[in-house]
Amino acid sequence: MQSVTLNNGVEMPILGFGVFQIPAEQTEQAVTDALAAGYRLLDTAAAYLNEEAVGRAIKNSGIPREELFVTTKLWVQDAPAQENTRRAFETSLDKLGLDHLDLYLMHQPFGDVYGQWRAMQDLHREGLVKAIGVANFYPDRLLDLVINNEITPAVNQIETHPFFQRTADQEVMREHGVQIQSWGGFAEGKNDIFTHPVLSGIGAKHGKSVAQVVLRWLTQRGVVAIPKSVRPERMAENIDIFDFELTDDQMTAIATLETGGTLFFDHRDPAMVNWLSARRLEG
Repeated sequence: MQSVTLNNGVEMPILGFGVFQIPAEQTEQAVTDALAAGYRLLDTAAAYLNEEAVGRAIKNSGIPREELFVTTKLWVQDAPAQENTRRAFETSLDKLGLDHLDLYLMHQPFGDVYGQWRAMQDLHREGLVKAIGVANFYPDRLLDLVINNEITPAVNQIETHPFFQRTADQEVMREHGVQIQSWGGFAEGKNDIFTHPVLSGIGAKHGKSVAQVVLRWLTQRGVVAIPKSVRPERMAENIDIFDFELTDDQMTAIATLETGGTLFFDHRDPAMVNWLSARRLEG
């Protein structure tokens, strides 16, 4: 598995397995199958409500902890954010059955962001998490956090797929040492991505599926990807992307698919800010 080096020297696999929208009752088997397929980066979140199932799969896998890279995410916290962030972290760690995390992300750029980040910096200093980062931060919010805090986020996980490519965002991140990570890499099937003529045509030339072309496009750009599936054969297909390379012309052809905006929701939309900020997790 290829890897990227984060800004603090930590090595992170460039391809992993995400569990967003996998029901808790299916998650343990899905993660078990993903680990058997060779995935070592696992991505979950408190808001996904399946951390316990991920933890059971890790425990039962028999894979040494040091071979795994486990990420979970902090949901929006009320004041006092520092105190609540530590409590939320400890809850996630307990559900996962782990004694440390490899990466802890602030899931949304809302609430007391500074208080949450100070607590995350403390967790990092204490060795409870190897790297800390954020998710869903647009460049202005990301730079505000970078400029005004001691630790620069190691990762920013954002919507990134052929129809919303985030090249300008990636350049800002590169300038400040922040690793870009994709969520929604397959655009959840929108815009007929799996039958798109540009992507399927490229796949045909390499004997690869559209999903493999998209994952190769992401990783070839240096974007960490975390595809989700509950089907073992699809998991095996998704990880089999390192035996071919897209040409410059093919990368340029995919660049033409950019639509210039999100296919899901905009974190700068006041209605979305209100909805996300108001949501609270139980337990």
